[in-house]
Amino acid sequence: MVFLIPPFLIFTIMGNSKQPIGVFDSGYGGLTILNELLNELPEYDFIYLGDNARSPYGTRSFDVVYDYTLEAVKQLFSMDCELVILACNTASAKALRTIQQSDLPKVSSSKRVLGVIRPSVEAVSRITKSRHIGVLGTVGTVRSNSYPMEINKLFPDVTVVQEACPMWVPLVENNEFGTTGGKFFIKKNIENLLEKDPLIDAIILGCTHYPIIKDEIKAFLPDHVKVISQGEIVARSLKDYLLRHPEMDCECSKNANREYYTTEFVDSFEEKASRFLNVKLKAEHISF
Repeated sequence: MVFLIPPFLIFTIMGNSKQPIGVFDSGYGGLTILNELLNELPEYDFIYLGDNARSPYGTRSFDVVYDYTLEAVKQLFSMDCELVILACNTASAKALRTIQQSDLPKVSSSKRVLGVIRPSVEAVSRITKSRHIGVLGTVGTVRSNSYPMEINKLFPDVTVVQEACPMWVPLVENNEFGTTGGKFFIKKNIENLLEKDPLIDAIILGCTHYPIIKDEIKAFLPDHVKVISQGEIVARSLKDYLLRHPEMDCECSKNANREYYTTEFVDSFEEKASRFLNVKLKAEHISF
């Protein structure tokens, strides 16, 4: 006996075989987030998109960062991503809320965009004992005051001080953080932060580039000060999110595929990205 399956049922059963999780950053720092996502969720498919041609975002206005981030999110949606992670503190600070509240309802009721700030903030109370937290970030992230606002919403008893580190991203991307000049800037910014509040016992690395120089940062900190690196926190948070939202988890394809796209020169991206991930990779150029 032959059973005929209606076409609509065939589509329902097969679904879309490629529905990766999108990971977006203005440059390379988001690769530190992606690296931890790959460790925590190795079976999932991921697309990484770096807007390297317009990087850095840190010194740009709220409106410009919002426009650029929305373009990237829409691009990833067009590439079949149902879920997009803004692996960029500046984009998370300046664009995430508007995209979630104003744009997603117009684009799709099923798609989701998540950031890196909220998971980092939620981890704060488990780490600090003195209830004094420091934040090291780009100029844009510090000026947005996103970390103090989010921390004080959840933990009003926590004191937050910030220090902008405009030289750190160039030091990382040019592999100069181990030089005498690089160490000078790292040491100076840390001293500035600790002078603002000597009671700090935990520091959030509020830029996804900074885990690359975590050892250099720790070298200039007292032993009792803990460093909160976002990658592991965001990866655990995403895993928990997918467990709590099985309807989204079932939309994500799981073939262990990885794709990399950049708005800048491919050769330069591949060389620097391979350094961030400790593995050689192939990327494609994309315009949007």
